[in-house]
Amino acid sequence: MDDLLSRLDQLQKETEADSAGLSDATLLEQFRIKYLGRKGAIQQILERLKELPPDRKKEVGKRANLLKAKLEQIYQEASGRLSAGQVRSTGDFFDYTLPGLQYSITKLHPLTVVTSQIVEIFYRLGFELATGPEIETDYYNFEALNFPAWHPARDMQDSFYLDNNYLLRTHTSPVQIRTFESKKPPLKILAPGRVYRHEAINVRSYSTFYQVEGFYVDKNVTLADLKGTLFAFVKAFYGEKIKARFRPSYFPFTEPSAEVDISCILCTGKGCSLCKHSGWLEILGCGMIHPNVFRNVGYDPEKWTGYAFGLGVDRIALQKLRIPDIRLLYENDVKFLNQF
Repeated sequence: MDDLLSRLDQLQKETEADSAGLSDATLLEQFRIKYLGRKGAIQQILERLKELPPDRKKEVGKRANLLKAKLEQIYQEASGRLSAGQVRSTGDFFDYTLPGLQYSITKLHPLTVVTSQIVEIFYRLGFELATGPEIETDYYNFEALNFPAWHPARDMQDSFYLDNNYLLRTHTSPVQIRTFESKKPPLKILAPGRVYRHEAINVRSYSTFYQVEGFYVDKNVTLADLKGTLFAFVKAFYGEKIKARFRPSYFPFTEPSAEVDISCILCTGKGCSLCKHSGWLEILGCGMIHPNVFRNVGYDPEKWTGYAFGLGVDRIALQKLRIPDIRLLYENDVKFLNQF
């Protein structure tokens, strides 16, 4: 401790001498680096506090922080003097009648815009919002959704596993299970959020992306209800001219399962590079909630029925905004983001 106190006394004398000679920007910057930089004298002392016992650490830390505050004040005052001196020394005339600088206005990220549009439409259709943790247990992410440990469908979603049977959620469907455990039907819930999958990053794929999960549980819910809801969403989101179709598919947590395609928003179904000349674009997966999922949460599948669907926000944003590379959504390039 004594050597640290001695060092503080020495620094006190050095700073008094150095602060008197801050006559230009170069000397001022050298002063800042020497005393206040990340590897400066003050930081070196603060890093050594962990070597001291608790009762002595407080005294040394207090003196170091007081000296740091004094040095910061010296730096700010010297910086202000130099700036004022530079303005006076130039002798340049400044025309105060010139218009001011135009600063860019903050805008929402494209993913935020698209998510908000999706949520707004389903809100008008009677859905409530729900959220859940991004770090999930294997039970909520897989097992309760009819993915037993041996199920080959787990290979469909390469996962980021953590310690103690935790993982980064691969979809927003765990919110469905958590909602079922805490509430009783009827339920009409929408769950937007970020998900993670261990995938190669390329033009169409990223290791993190956004989904919007929706589910409805009540008595006598049918596939016709699901189709009506999703077709209404397509018309509201894409416009009246866009067509939609169901294709049979497979998901462990729904039976029957389907995927929804829309007529290409660029060529209106004629065939182009966006739709790979098929005339159709896939936008979501859906189906009737599997009876095993209801049994896992204590719902009687003979009494309750329901549907679920999941939209990939990134995919929809790429399609609707004509973005050629998914990586652009996550690189925070201001020139790119300002286009939206």
